[in-house]
Amino acid sequence: MSELITAELVDLDLSATTKDAAARSLAERMVAAHRVTDLDGFLADVAAREAQMPTGLDGGIGIPHCRSEHVNAPTLAFGRSAAGIDFGAADGPADLIFLIAAPAGADDDHLTILSGLARRLMDPEFTAALRAGTDPAAVAALIRGEEPTEEPAEEEAGEGTEPETAEAAGSAPFRIVAVTSCPTGIAHTYMAAESLAAAGRAEGVEVTVETQGSGGFKKLDAGVIAAADAVIWAHDVEVREKARFRNKPLVDVGVKAGINRPAELIAEARRKAERGEIAAVSEADGGSGSGSGDGGGSGADHAHFGVRLRTYLMSGVSYMVPFVAAGGLLIALSFAIGGYEIASAKSVADHFVWGEADSWAALLNQIGSAAFAFLVPVLAGYIAYGMADRPALVPGFVGGSIALTVNAGFLGGLVAGLLAGAVVMAIQRVPVHATLRGIMPVLVIPLIASAVVGFLMFIVVGKPIASLQNALTDWLNGLSGSNAVILGVVLGLMMCFDMGGPLNKVAYAFAVGGLADPTEGSLKVMAAVMAAGMVPPLAMALATTVRKKLFTKTERENGRAAWVLGASFITEGAIPFAAADPLRVIPSVMAGGAVTGALSMAFGATLRAPHGGVFVVPLIGEPFLYLLAIAAGTLVATALVVLLKGARRAAPDAAGEAGATGSDDSRVTVAA
Repeated sequence: MSELITAELVDLDLSATTKDAAARSLAERMVAAHRVTDLDGFLADVAAREAQMPTGLDGGIGIPHCRSEHVNAPTLAFGRSAAGIDFGAADGPADLIFLIAAPAGADDDHLTILSGLARRLMDPEFTAALRAGTDPAAVAALIRGEEPTEEPAEEEAGEGTEPETAEAAGSAPFRIVAVTSCPTGIAHTYMAAESLAAAGRAEGVEVTVETQGSGGFKKLDAGVIAAADAVIWAHDVEVREKARFRNKPLVDVGVKAGINRPAELIAEARRKAERGEIAAVSEADGGSGSGSGDGGGSGADHAHFGVRLRTYLMSGVSYMVPFVAAGGLLIALSFAIGGYEIASAKSVADHFVWGEADSWAALLNQIGSAAFAFLVPVLAGYIAYGMADRPALVPGFVGGSIALTVNAGFLGGLVAGLLAGAVVMAIQRVPVHATLRGIMPVLVIPLIASAVVGFLMFIVVGKPIASLQNALTDWLNGLSGSNAVILGVVLGLMMCFDMGGPLNKVAYAFAVGGLADPTEGSLKVMAAVMAAGMVPPLAMALATTVRKKLFTKTERENGRAAWVLGASFITEGAIPFAAADPLRVIPSVMAGGAVTGALSMAFGATLRAPHGGVFVVPLIGEPFLYLLAIAAGTLVATALVVLLKGARRAAPDAAGEAGATGSDDSRVTVAA
């Protein structure tokens, strides 16, 4: 670990009061040590990882970490906070903060070293020594392992040996095999493994752990699995090759449960084994566990219902977007070549003339329309998939197709996907005989779930949703005056709040859903959504041009790229700026997006393409007024962000920090 942490990367008096400020302070040390090439880009990656799951651990430990293309060497930075910083741990703030930075292509050796640190953090003597240290060089040496600390007898977490108590009693211990994994596969994966192994030793249980980390994984021996009495999955990403663990009692939880309450998980595994509860894991690798009271396969069930619902919906939207982009742009191109009337052309399978532009336009239109026909089934299918894995795909697609048949449209697809996922989850909880488990996910579940979802969509909920869809369409068609402006404001705020996140995706999906059966109102909505989505990157590009001194060199470089991203309707181009200074950037771009959305609706601009930015201006109704709306919102957002950043620079505390550093005021943390 000698290359990973030095005294310069240790801060024993970390003054930050928020996790974002702490990450920035430690990341700046990495930049100074030439380990990180782009501060804001790296912090955006850290924030993205933190958004997946809080990185606070019980015992006063915060361990923000990520793999990033902005890291050129695996690096650790350590900070010790006297006041404590909230990293989302159940037992309160963290005083020991490790920032772990791994390159996007980190080699296995370095990942092994990082995992070793993660395991050592489970040792109370190690953490006590970190809290007592007074010299940065000595603390760095301690973290590198150059000072002796008491280590577990096993070299690898979970390579359980038979406890002495079991040997003395002359009986075989209770055996558990476990799998741990987390989204990054650097820290929580190995900490959960060590925690489970240590709890097993204390309980006289033989625990053998397979860590499915970033550097790949070494599969447990089939004989070890066969001899196990129970299985524990502590994971936040899909367990690989699940079928190996079929016909075993299973405790299925999130990775943090493996770290924070391993003894409870071992006790539950014992209870399930005693009751003979067998998990419904199929012969296929993707088989889904029956779960337990602790939650679903990815730990999602631990989250609030609203969080889980958002995750399910975003799963469907993310799979739908490529169909939107491909189909919508093909349709837009067909309109550019053959005009809007090309939508009523004869089938090119019956009539196609190679030398006629209209035939080519009709071909593009019909290919794009075929892609668009998948929007609702794909949305429904992958919402169901996000809820209940592969067995839910068939009923989800069937329900989405029925939604189109009964004219329930986009809303019907949402409901069909949720129904399909819920039905499959219910079926998966029904105990079945061992002889049926192999065919459940490939035959029984799709068959029963498709029948149930089909009945519900055709007979029960389809027609009411279709009526609601028609009412919504009529409302959009009747939008005028202040109602249209208010809707434009709301859509603009949603597009700019999280810049590619859930709210942005909801607004975009709402607009795209209207293009499946376009009306004047739905075309106005699509125009307003795309216009507002272009504002954040364009505003940041303009701000970095007119007031360069308010931004770092890296931000100015990002600003040049943001011109192209904004013009192409890629709202995510503003994320690096928002991640670095959210309290000033996000309100500014939201105000600009609201102005653009309102003006676009007021001007009556329409859009038939779901994407493309300025490159589809020929397909926009009232194109000059539309561009004026974008320009107005961009100017408003730019003015606000310059004003807020300038006010921060003039503040006494900011001025003091600027004087201390000599220049770059953008390094002042959000906490200021």
